[in-house]
Amino acid sequence: MQPENIDLVNPLRTRNDLRELVSEMLNAVTPYFKNNVSRIDLGNFTAHYGQHVAAMETFSRLLWGATPLLAGGDEPPQFAFYLQAIKHGTDPQHADYWGEVVPYDQQIVEMAAFGLLLSLAGDKVLAHFTPGEQENLWRWLKQSEDQAIPDNNWHFFPILVQVGFHHAGMPVNREALERHFAAMEHYYLGDGWYSDGPGRPRDYYISMGFHFYGLIYARLMADVDPTRCALLRQRSAQFATDFIHFFADDGSAIPFGRSLTYRFAQAAFWSAVAFSGLEVFSPGVVKGLVLRHLRWWLAQPIFDRDGILSVGYSYPNLVMAEDYNGPGSPYWGLKTMLVLALAEDDPFWQATELPLPTLADHHSIPLADQILVHQPGHLWMLTSGQLELNNFVNTEAKYCKFAYSSRYGFTCERGRYGLAHAAVDSTLLLAEKDNYWRGRRDCEQVVTSDETIYSRWRPWHDVVIDTWLLVLGTWQVRVHRIESARHLDTAEGDLACFTSRSCKPPTSQGAAG
Repeated sequence: MQPENIDLVNPLRTRNDLRELVSEMLNAVTPYFKNNVSRIDLGNFTAHYGQHVAAMETFSRLLWGATPLLAGGDEPPQFAFYLQAIKHGTDPQHADYWGEVVPYDQQIVEMAAFGLLLSLAGDKVLAHFTPGEQENLWRWLKQSEDQAIPDNNWHFFPILVQVGFHHAGMPVNREALERHFAAMEHYYLGDGWYSDGPGRPRDYYISMGFHFYGLIYARLMADVDPTRCALLRQRSAQFATDFIHFFADDGSAIPFGRSLTYRFAQAAFWSAVAFSGLEVFSPGVVKGLVLRHLRWWLAQPIFDRDGILSVGYSYPNLVMAEDYNGPGSPYWGLKTMLVLALAEDDPFWQATELPLPTLADHHSIPLADQILVHQPGHLWMLTSGQLELNNFVNTEAKYCKFAYSSRYGFTCERGRYGLAHAAVDSTLLLAEKDNYWRGRRDCEQVVTSDETIYSRWRPWHDVVIDTWLLVLGTWQVRVHRIESARHLDTAEGDLACFTSRSCKPPTSQGAAG
């Protein structure tokens, strides 16, 4: 049953259509607002950081929708609640104070939304704050400057806080800015690509993290840091020519990697392209990328009960969650609503929506060890060598399969014993005559060319497998050479299409699409 308070037939053609969608999504959460409480509790499950912080995360992620509304001249629903929650959450003397920040604190992630709020709508917010309340907000956000954080895209969160300070006329720590930018240079790969930390994957965090935040910085700090802003824009322009291949004609994108429950954050990069005025594709092409993507997502059953975003991918599915996903985590998808900060007369909104430009049938990205293949009605990707070193749940399913598809998704295993619970799609699984199955995880070597990806991997220390993934027109061909002294059973599957007509995943497995 679809929720009644989200307009699922919204045509999403105009700025007003998008404004109405965001307002409806924010309104759906309103019943969970509580007086004098700066957190929003949406569910009875939580992430590794606990219910207290997860409820604070929910509130903060709504700001990614509320802030563009404010910046574009529209007051978000329940604006008074947002103001009160921020005042109480940043007041050390209040019972609902969000708290002091500790190393690797999830609150540092959420502070980025406050940095954008201060940058784009600081005058509208701080007009309601006393000098003491402004001081509380600054001191609470300032905690992000020197805390230990993961060495990955997290470095952008304290950077955006400093950007907010700059635009709000609050003291800025220039040394912190330089230090966090310097950290990220260690995993810049070239041609617009980063890895999400040293030796880590090249997934959607490169688009919805590094380049999304980088383009925000490039627009908001161009007057004080022009050289770095020009560099960030150059890198994003290079990245865009690869990233456009992740999107199909119907607006869907390749499901791949962790944090898929953020859903339409897959297109957040294109909203940042429009916001920053990056000249890489025409405004009509960028507009089409954003709005087709959002229309595709509105056609999926992603809302639970009364219009609350569920955890899952194309339908509610906790199997898809990472251990850092709480009930409000999916609202990071609101980052894609950044285009609402653009006025109606902006070239993005004035442009006629255009389809994808003519793209090559296949496109190789050696720095990401990926090859994207475009077919009518289907987009798929070959990949090797990706592994999330933190071993988040279902890492192998999300990173290590041979292929990923915008049309068919992928499955996550429900158990290692027996093929009935295994996720055989786009995978070669092996068992040592005991019905316990394992497949490719890390690769010892990967070589990517125009039409082929080679990888060497070991499911056991004494079993060596060389795999060649080949694009032959519209065909995907795999060749494996196995050297083993063990007696092994093997099983291999194609894409996760289980019936010729409906292509729906079986109910016994967790699926992304």
